[in-house]
Amino acid sequence: MFLSATGLQKLETAEPIEIKYPAYFGNRIFIPENNPTTDAGVYLGRMLFYETALSSNNKISCATCHKQELAFTDGKKLSTGVDGSLQSRNTMSLVNLLWVQNFFWDGRAKGLEEQATTPLINPHEMGQSLETSSEKLKEKKFYAPRFKNAFGSDTINGEMIIKALSQFERTLVSADSRYDKYLRGEYQPTPSELNGITLFYGGPDPVKNIRGADCSHCHGGPKTFAELFQNNGLDSVPLDSGREKITGQSYDRGRFRVVTLRNIALTAPYMHDGRFKTLEEVIDHYNEHITQSNTLSPFLQNKSNTLNGKSLDLTQQEKKDIVAFLNMLTDSTFINNKYFSNPFSNH
Repeated sequence: MFLSATGLQKLETAEPIEIKYPAYFGNRIFIPENNPTTDAGVYLGRMLFYETALSSNNKISCATCHKQELAFTDGKKLSTGVDGSLQSRNTMSLVNLLWVQNFFWDGRAKGLEEQATTPLINPHEMGQSLETSSEKLKEKKFYAPRFKNAFGSDTINGEMIIKALSQFERTLVSADSRYDKYLRGEYQPTPSELNGITLFYGGPDPVKNIRGADCSHCHGGPKTFAELFQNNGLDSVPLDSGREKITGQSYDRGRFRVVTLRNIALTAPYMHDGRFKTLEEVIDHYNEHITQSNTLSPFLQNKSNTLNGKSLDLTQQEKKDIVAFLNMLTDSTFINNKYFSNPFSNH
């Protein structure tokens, strides 16, 4: 369904809808009781996601930094805000947020509603108060009936803007990659992909001649993420203290949120500061460039595929196999889903 300049399409209903996802994703989802997901709310949120009037210069929308074709990232090391300043951390992918409780790299936002507020009002991101955004939306006559249908009132305010955006973002479920098809018995991986899966989920044990990369301690399960914060050995003295800024605890220094690896091949550059340009660089980091520090994740300590080894010591082929598996996580259905696309487009 698309919105054109010539008039509104049929209004959606405000009846709650069920967000579909595979059973193996689990049912530990987060939907506030005061913001149920409805067809009308989701479509309004989709409109607002692509609405540049929510920025102070009328040029930036949520979609500016979260492009669907890049799994809702922007391909940049650091994004640029309305004032021309670079953001302090790499833009995160918006995918499978229904299962996430703590948002941003440092986990400072508890829930999507709190997360959605931050970039809108931050002077270095979209740079506009919710009150101003509400007034600008009122000037566009097609929004009032959308808000009324979604929330029972044609009043437009900041709370409703945030609720609608959150509803839309909860529907951004990615679950149709080749890996999903493999889990459903619909795809036979190549030998390289199969070995990549084995290495990814297996831990090294050189005594038993078992090879592994042990990635699943943090990126385990079909969703390939966990509600954890880890120091992954990027720096001995972190330039960005990460989670410590939120908790004030020294043991959180250099710890950042474990992100999902879904569509990871589309979301370069990598890490909170975008320092790695390719997946190969990421694998090299975990294989041979882990930096020791007081808060280094215990999952990254004393792991090696050789006896008394000082690094993970994967072979070049094993590295390629892991990348082959990571490429299996690309979901072309997700990045081409018309229900996630720009509703103001004419194509």
